[in-house]
Parts: sequence; C-alpha cells; structure tokens
Amino acid sequence: MTPDTNPEHLVREARERFALQDYYGAVHLLEDVIETGRAFADAHHLLGLSLSLLGQPERALVAFDRALELNPRYLEAIIHRGILLNELGRQEEAEACFQRAALQEGAAPGRFTPHVAAQLANQHAALGEAYAEIGALSEAVDQYRRATVLGPAFADLRYRLARLLLEANNPLEARDELEQVLRARPGFIDAQASLGLAHYLSGDAQAARDVWRACLERQPENARVEAYLSMLDRAVE
Repeated sequence: MTPDTNPEHLVREARERFALQDYYGAVHLLEDVIETGRAFADAHHLLGLSLSLLGQPERALVAFDRALELNPRYLEAIIHRGILLNELGRQEEAEACFQRAALQEGAAPGRFTPHVAAQLANQHAALGEAYAEIGALSEAVDQYRRATVLGPAFADLRYRLARLLLEANNPLEARDELEQVLRARPGFIDAQASLGLAHYLSGDAQAARDVWRACLERQPENARVEAYLSMLDRAVE
C-alpha cells in the first residue's frame, strides 16, 4: 500500500486541509478513505465536521452516526452531533446527545473547544438541577463539579455549586468555591453574601460579619445581607 492510498496518511492529510479551512479538500480525501472500506471512526467524525461547515447538515449527521457505529463512546462525535441537531432546531434529539455525553466517563477538561465545553457543562448543570429538585444533593453536587471542571471560568456554575454545597452542609468547600468565584468576579454581590454565610456556617462569625459589612458598603439596602447580620446579632446575644 503506497502512502497516497494509506487510510491513516489520507486522514492526516485531511486534517491538514481542515486546519487550513479547505473543507472541500478534506471531504474529498475522507471520501477516498471511506471508499477503501478501511475508514475508522476518526475519519467519519472529521467528515461530519467538514460537511457541517460546508452547510450540508444531513450528510454530516450520517457521518457522525457512522463514527458512533464504529465507536459508540466517541465523545466528540456525540457532542458535535448534538450541536448540529441543536442548530437544526431538533432540540429533543440534541438534548439526548448532550445527556449521553454528560453521563459518559472520560469527559476530561481540555478535550473540547470552548463552545463544545460550554454545551457539555450546561448539560451537566441541567442534570444537576434535576437531581437538586428531587433532593439528591450529592448527585447534584457531582454534576456541577463536572460542569466547573469543563469550564473553570464559568462563575455562575461555580456559584451554583457553592450554593448546593451549603445546602449539603459543606460550608468549607462552599467557601473555597465562592472565593474562586469572587477572584473571577469581585463585584458578584450574591457570591459575596454567600461567602459570609459559608464563614458563619463553618463557625467563623467574625469573618462572616466582616464579609457582610463589606457587602452593605457596596449595596447598603441589600435585604438579604441585612437579614444575615440580624441573624448573627441574635446568635451572639
């Protein structure tokens, strides 16, 4: 077999064409690979990506499906299929893809583009909320942890994780998460108020008071913080 007809060589060349945004060239090479009958899942996945970028979503879905037939645990193919379905307005099918990906082991950080990571992180969050609604706090916390690993900069998701940790009577971990949130978003007043609560619940009343007073300096009429301070005053009487 010459290098020009070797499937792995052709796929490598197709990746180079793809990186240069020569999607037609990538498709041509990948179709040659498929004609050999020796195409592997990566080839079909890359074909799906190329076709979707060429505005051929139905052909792209066929390619993603074939990739998943060859490797049902191909996480990137599951996610990209879900994104494409979402763009086509097929919301239920898209959500099923994201849920399948979210429940699958191996969703490690750094494996996805920011857009894909955000899609998967949001699906973890949705599962977390579903667990929280039925009182399964441990499972809810686990899903939000997965979400924040995928998107360390997602301050809103980290804040929600911290609130769940407080509900689960884990104020020390909640404090750590809230401190990370506030490093990223110093003006996030709700996170600051929750940090005070984390200090209070972990037994550090003075730290709680300091945080809540700082909140009121920023937002003097914050009823929630005023209620926290009143609670603290009653507790020390």
